Amino acid sequence: MNNNEKFIIGLGNPGKEYIKNRHNIGFLLLESFSEKYDSKFTLKNKLKSWYSEFKINDSTYKLFMPNTFMNNSGDAVRAIVDWYKIDTDQLLIIVDDIDLPLGKIRFRKKGSSGGHNGLKDIIKKLQTENFNRIKIGIGSPPHSEKNKKFNTISHVLGNISSKESLTLNRVYEKLIESLIELNLKNEDYIISELNSFHREKKQ
Repeated sequence: MNNNEKFIIGLGNPGKEYIKNRHNIGFLLLESFSEKYDSKFTLKNKLKSWYSEFKINDSTYKLFMPNTFMNNSGDAVRAIVDWYKIDTDQLLIIVDDIDLPLGKIRFRKKGSSGGHNGLKDIIKKLQTENFNRIKIGIGSPPHSEKNKKFNTISHVLGNISSKESLTLNRVYEKLIESLIELNLKNEDYIISELNSFHREKKQ
């Protein structure tokens, strides 16, 4: 990543009815991060995103929340890459993951969509899998053989419970600390820090 500019994109769905959905974890994390630095999001139509910018020491953090809806996230990411003329490996995408236990964090420098529609569309529009992503676990839906597809959809579009919020708020805090550390440390150090956070949580 460029040491002076950080391009962080949180995925989610715009609109009041989606605000507290598990699928909107990318938005929720960036809103917490922006709030911490007294920065507000404003709509940038040319970037197809809500945008917030602030400085931490010598680095400028550019945060984006696409307003294209999850399944068309690639349109916003493509607009951001084209406008700033950046390489795709300068991006950091924050996304929910149904295959990870609640609150588990996984960092990947590249890879497939794993069935996530937002990542699928980004890969399609960028025509590459080479971009950084942080996945935040939302856990699996309650098991139902009868209607598994509906169960998955209702889980990701369901609201985060107050009990889940307690876990996720700690995760947001730790992730924000790690994003701030991108000023000073490399990504491998951040990953080891996040892994130690998970070990602490289990004890």
